[in-house]
Amino acid sequence: MLTDKEMLRIAERYLKSRAEKFGGADIEVVILTDHIIIKPYGNIYDYQSKEFLLTGDFNKTLVGNASFLVEKKTGRVVSFGTAMDLEDYIKAYENGTLGKTLTRYWYPDEDRFDYK
Repeated sequence: MLTDKEMLRIAERYLKSRAEKFGGADIEVVILTDHIIIKPYGNIYDYQSKEFLLTGDFNKTLVGNASFLVEKKTGRVVSFGTAMDLEDYIKAYENGTLGKTLTRYWYPDEDRFDYK
């Protein structure tokens, strides 16, 4: 089982691996540590651009920045979407009905995505 610190490091690595999606090295992305949701099976993270957080400039916000889970047992990252409320994604994860996408799961040891 991973500790909260280990899961946070994985979450940070995940965001670094996704930097190109956010606009490359020009945009620094930070985890909103005050908004971490702790579940028995892992932690759920939200994130935003550092520039938006510092300036409040709406033009510097990230769009489509879906929350994600780092599983406590495996370290695997499960990305949620933005089409539904976060609570609906959490329920779907918990009851095993989370839809499949090619980038749903990120395996940090291999730096790869998969649908399972």
